[in-house]
Amino acid sequence: MQVKRPQLSFWEKTYLPQIIGGLWTTLKHIPKKKITLQYPEQRPTLPEKYRGVPTLVRAKSDNHVKCVSCQLCEFVCPPKAIRITPGFRAEEAFDSNIEKEPKEFEINMLRCIYCGYCEEVCPEEAIFLQKDFAAIGFTREEMVFNKQKLLELGGYHDDKIRKWQDK
Repeated sequence: MQVKRPQLSFWEKTYLPQIIGGLWTTLKHIPKKKITLQYPEQRPTLPEKYRGVPTLVRAKSDNHVKCVSCQLCEFVCPPKAIRITPGFRAEEAFDSNIEKEPKEFEINMLRCIYCGYCEEVCPEEAIFLQKDFAAIGFTREEMVFNKQKLLELGGYHDDKIRKWQDK
């Protein structure tokens, strides 16, 4: 069975009805209110569960890095953006013979897909995803955040886990 192609009229051959119909659809969807933000003075409101830049945090109680180099975040990271080199805590720390501290901790933000697995898997609550979407850099090397940069971004955090304090 052969299907016959319909003959187009002159107006249909010029495609003007289709162009006008497309423009009409566009004009109907132009919003009446202003939605442009003057960034960075005006910031967009982010959803409550927004996953932004991953950062490391310190404990408020004694200023130590909460990460204990368990490397779970490194193993669970799908794009392998996290690299941890385990080290030891300073000798004067009360838990120096019990726990480790990362000697190097790097997150390659060009590889990070902001999935949040690192935050979910961390048993010490040392990694948090900040509500920040402006991770910028001029070179590729600037986009590899080292331990100092991650701690600056993360700051201090109240411990929900109180394993060394009196209850």
